[in-house]
Amino acid sequence: MYSRSSEPVRFERDCDVVMVPQGEQVTLPAGSVGYITQGLGGSYTVFVEGNLFRVAGRDADAIGKEAPEPLELPEGADDEAVEQMVWRQLRTCFDPEIPINVVDLGLVYEARIVPHPEQPGRKVEVRMTLTAPACGMGDILVADVRDKLEMIPTVAEADVELVFDPPWNRTMMSEAARLETGMF
Repeated sequence: MYSRSSEPVRFERDCDVVMVPQGEQVTLPAGSVGYITQGLGGSYTVFVEGNLFRVAGRDADAIGKEAPEPLELPEGADDEAVEQMVWRQLRTCFDPEIPINVVDLGLVYEARIVPHPEQPGRKVEVRMTLTAPACGMGDILVADVRDKLEMIPTVAEADVELVFDPPWNRTMMSEAARLETGMF
């Protein structure tokens, strides 16, 4: 929640946000005041009137922040270059409550690049899970992954499948993530 390092913020316009961890979409009115508790991966978690809310990167201007820059690939980039960018983009997807990306949390089981069967470009197929099956932010995390992958040039579609087999456990986290959370 709030700490001495949290940055004060005032909403300059009405802004659609998502309540954390419920996943409910609401609108915070212009003039709302709070604190940024997390600003990772282009989105922001803000603490306003005792609640946490996630502000999407495309709405960063509502709190005086810059929207993320568009992604670029070299002309004629091959599947390997696109796959590298896929994994970089996945590492910009963060659980709004835990300052660790979904890759280091061990939530991404697979990411495959295939030719899109119906239109020019590529399709990215992702299988991922959640730390808890009842997580209210599940749909929001899936949408975040899909949106960020579809920002990649030449990716026409990202198909993100939420799976719970095998069930997630802390051993799936990277060593750095276990150190960061104290989950040895």
